[in-house]
Amino acid sequence: MSLTVGFVGLGNMGGPMAANLVRAGFSVRGFDLSPAGCDAARADGIVIADSAAAAAEGAGAVVTMLPAGRHVLDVWNALAEVAAPGALLIDASTIEVESARKAHTLAAARGCLPVDAPVSGGTGGARAGTLTFMVGAEAPAFAAAEPILKAMGKNVFHCGGAGAGQAAKICNNMILGISMIGVCEAFALAERLGLSPQALFDVVSVSSGQCWSLTSYCPVPGPVPASPANNGYRPGFAASLMLKDLRLAQGAAAASGAATPLGAEAAQLYALFEAQGRGGADFSAIIELLRGRPAGDESR
Repeated sequence: MSLTVGFVGLGNMGGPMAANLVRAGFSVRGFDLSPAGCDAARADGIVIADSAAAAAEGAGAVVTMLPAGRHVLDVWNALAEVAAPGALLIDASTIEVESARKAHTLAAARGCLPVDAPVSGGTGGARAGTLTFMVGAEAPAFAAAEPILKAMGKNVFHCGGAGAGQAAKICNNMILGISMIGVCEAFALAERLGLSPQALFDVVSVSSGQCWSLTSYCPVPGPVPASPANNGYRPGFAASLMLKDLRLAQGAAAASGAATPLGAEAAQLYALFEAQGRGGADFSAIIELLRGRPAGDESR
């Protein structure tokens, strides 16, 4: 690959994603405010720039992975000033639909090709290159971005125009947050009824209650060895990030007039969990809140 890709945001998700671009043959120039993030990226073959703008200069595409919509808009303003005409600006962050649409407008006005492409798959998927990308872009921008996204992920879906990727992401994660709470409630109830976790898993995994939160991410130790429950609830996807996505979904629901009562209740439960100091635990550790266990008991 002769294309140079700029990458801004080399944290727990962005660093491994940028490393996979290097492995796929792209020349990657990156930037992050964290010296530790830069050091880790440098070890993976990424050339570290002095600023976000410097990472974008001369690049055919720039990927951003940032905490919130305001950060994306600030960085894209700087990138659009130096990006070559026709360069791709791909945002893989999870942000407000409205912020994504503003970013598209900003980039298009400067002659760039904007793409919102939030991801699903967590840090494990970022490292393994198995992420799912949900993409909002016009057809030419999607076609140009697809080879870059496929170097970092297993599934790439074109969901529609500006902001459609963000819309798909927050809808997906609202389902995930709700379903995880339902699975956790079932296991907490089974414990009170004297039913073993393995017995419940064996039944539900082949019955009508089967879902990803159960079969791939079971919130109790034992049935799914790779789930965070077997590693002290160390996060693949932190509860604080789930709360962020649920709040984004609630903001979108309020703006659009959609009724999402279960999404609202899930957001309240994760807000309570975070208020107890547990936001750094995996989101499946919400079972401890439902069990009534105090903070610090997640590994039991």
